[in-house]
Amino acid sequence: MSVESDVQSGAHAAAETAAPAPVGNPLLLGLATFLPGGITLGLWFVGYLDTATLPGGMIPVVSICTGIFMLVATVWAGRLGMSTVAAVLGTFAGFWASFGVLLVGLTSGWWGVTQAPQVASVQQTYLLSFLIVFLILTLATLRLPIVFTLGLLFVVVTFALAFIAVSAGNAGLFPIAGITTFIFCAIFAYILIDGIGQDLGGRPMPMGNPMVK
Repeated sequence: MSVESDVQSGAHAAAETAAPAPVGNPLLLGLATFLPGGITLGLWFVGYLDTATLPGGMIPVVSICTGIFMLVATVWAGRLGMSTVAAVLGTFAGFWASFGVLLVGLTSGWWGVTQAPQVASVQQTYLLSFLIVFLILTLATLRLPIVFTLGLLFVVVTFALAFIAVSAGNAGLFPIAGITTFIFCAIFAYILIDGIGQDLGGRPMPMGNPMVK
C-alpha cells in the first residue's frame, strides 16, 4: 500500500469518527434581539414614552436592533433548513422593520398622510393585517410546546387590543396592551434563558406539552 493511500485511508477514517459540526440555534439571536423592540413597545403603550410627541424615539430599536437582526436570524434559520423557525422569525422581522418605516412615515409626513383620520385608517389597516397573520401563526404552531403557543397568543391579544383602541378611539386600552406586551416578552425571555442554558450544557426548563400532538 502506498503512502498516499495510507493518508487517504486515515483521513477517511477520521472523517467518519469526527463529531458533527455544530449548527447553532438562530432562535437565540432572534429572541435576544426581539426583546428590546418588545419592551420598548410595551413602554410606549403604558405611556413611559410619550405617544403624542416622541413616537420617533422607537425607530432605532424597532427597525435596526430588532428588525434587522431578526432578519439575520431568519436567514440563518433558513440556511439550516429550519423552515418553521424561519417563518416565525421572518414574520416578526417584517413587522418590526415595517413598523419602523411606519413610524418614520407618520412622524415625517411621508405619503401625504397627515390628517388624524388618515393616520388612524393607516394604523387600523396595519394592525389588522398583522393581527390576522399572527393569529394564523399561533394556530399553525399548536404542535409546539405550550409556552410557545402562550407567547404567540399574548401577541395576538396585544394586537387585538391595539386595533380596537385605534378603531374605537379608546386610548384606555393601550395600557392594557402594554401589560400583555410585557407578558409575551417575559414568556419569550423564559424561552431564551432555556435555550442559552441548554447551549451551555444545562438541563432543559419545563416548556409544557403541545396542545396538538
